[in-house]
Amino acid sequence: MEITELAATIMSRRTERGRPIVVGISGYGGAGKSTLARELLGLIPDSVRMRGDDFLDPSRSHRRSTDWDGVERSRLVREVLGPFRDRLPSRFRRFDWSARALGEPEPIPTGEVLIVDLIGLFHPEVLGALDLTVWCDVDLATAQRRGMRRDSELGRDHSNLWNEVWVPNERDFDELFAPASLAEIRIPML
Repeated sequence: MEITELAATIMSRRTERGRPIVVGISGYGGAGKSTLARELLGLIPDSVRMRGDDFLDPSRSHRRSTDWDGVERSRLVREVLGPFRDRLPSRFRRFDWSARALGEPEPIPTGEVLIVDLIGLFHPEVLGALDLTVWCDVDLATAQRRGMRRDSELGRDHSNLWNEVWVPNERDFDELFAPASLAEIRIPML
């Protein structure tokens, strides 16, 4: 499926549901989730994005976990996804990566389509709050190479984290939850 087809599918889903919808984009670290989310924003009227990293605890995301423990899924659903779909005012707090703590409360964005891109998103805690699930389809080794290159270009050496934490976390999460199989749409990220 091409990105323009995906955008059309999202707009159609919004019309079918008759309310704001949440589109979940997941995939391995380095797979292209954020890139896809940003591209969709330019194609879908009245769409907004919630960066998954805003719900990724900096300290817990740097340790081994079989279910991406650092992803604060229940808080994401409670503070953002549910209220967005129901058009209820709500406030949330992003993780401030420099302070390594939650930031100040701010209002959730408003619109008709909320796009959330996040590792470990297709989890039982979140699936019921997603109206469409999209998997960035690329093998783990390629995603790792891309992610490590991106980090290097930003002046960050996360080689040990990639090899000892993040890739093993991805493998464990795959084994437990098979997230790619839960995606309604798989987008090849060539």
